[in-house]
Amino acid sequence: MKAIGIVLAGGNSNRMSGLSKLRAISAMPIAGSYRAIDFTLSNMTNSHVQKVAVLTQYNSRSLHEHLSSSKWWDFGRKQGGLFVFTPTITPDNGFWYRGTADAIYQNLTFLHQSHEPYVIIASGDGIYKLDYRKVLEYHIDKNADITVVTKHVNVTEDEVTRYGLVKTDADGRIVDYEEKPLIANSSTVSCGIYVIRRRLLIELIESAAKEERYDLVKDILVRYKDVKKLYSYNLETYWSNIACVDSYYKTNMDFLKPEVRNYFFREYPDVYSKIDDLPPAKYNPQAVVKNSLVSSGSILNGVVENSLLFKGVYVGNNTVIKNSIVLNGTYIEDNVYLENVIVESRNTIKQGSRFVGEGKPLVISDMTDRYGIEEK
Repeated sequence: MKAIGIVLAGGNSNRMSGLSKLRAISAMPIAGSYRAIDFTLSNMTNSHVQKVAVLTQYNSRSLHEHLSSSKWWDFGRKQGGLFVFTPTITPDNGFWYRGTADAIYQNLTFLHQSHEPYVIIASGDGIYKLDYRKVLEYHIDKNADITVVTKHVNVTEDEVTRYGLVKTDADGRIVDYEEKPLIANSSTVSCGIYVIRRRLLIELIESAAKEERYDLVKDILVRYKDVKKLYSYNLETYWSNIACVDSYYKTNMDFLKPEVRNYFFREYPDVYSKIDDLPPAKYNPQAVVKNSLVSSGSILNGVVENSLLFKGVYVGNNTVIKNSIVLNGTYIEDNVYLENVIVESRNTIKQGSRFVGEGKPLVISDMTDRYGIEEK
């Protein structure tokens, strides 16, 4: 592959309603046994991108633990590898990453020391499968300066401020690019995936730094849209961004659909993740499970319908869980009723509790822990 990869995985969002208090968005659990960043890293290795840098910052401990070995994504090669970069205090710099462009600028040595002619930049919070080689071929064929992967979606008023919206001409060249507008003027959104020549990226990043501009989209893509040739590569398969509660809930629930599950986990290429050494899920005689994903290490005694239970979840007797997401290591006692909720990792839901999300998913977090010690 003639490209190196950069994964932007340092972000947080207040739209996550507390779910990102324990981890970066890129480390959010997905589909029972995966993390959001697994999909981007799998796309990289499946596209034969052998050298990938992950730029982390916010609440990154969980993400670093997940990325502790490159073997899970097959990056452990002599000519490549998986590199995790965090903000570093130097004689010339004492700042955290002040934006996506600044994150790349603070790790510009990675680009200078690479020899591949192209760079694939991707966010770590997108759920999709994509062969980046096809995007690179399109980029070269169009003689583009920057190629932006896009998708046609129905953007609601509530969602429009989350996306970058683009307009293209008949040839696919981007003629308008507006980042997180108040009113939708297009149905084509940026997927946060870009292809650019390595030397051009270095030039643009260095120019932005000199002018104290720190955002990759606003200060480079939007600013240079009329100066450089920006092209759109349309993604026609499944794509979702999980950077808000509603989207995170919907994306996980999509994996209960056989067609989505088969697309990601039974069709080539595969999606890879770090493997935990856990026993299979245990279904006791009184357990009833319908249309749900139940992960390793879980023990079920109650009723689970249309829900996702992540690793190591315990469900007590006479407990009912419907249309819900229960994250890793949660302990749910007897006679509990949960519907339309997201339960944060390692919580304890006390006996007889009832939580129902009205209209939108209810996030349950910061519960008293299972050993009876109240958090201060």
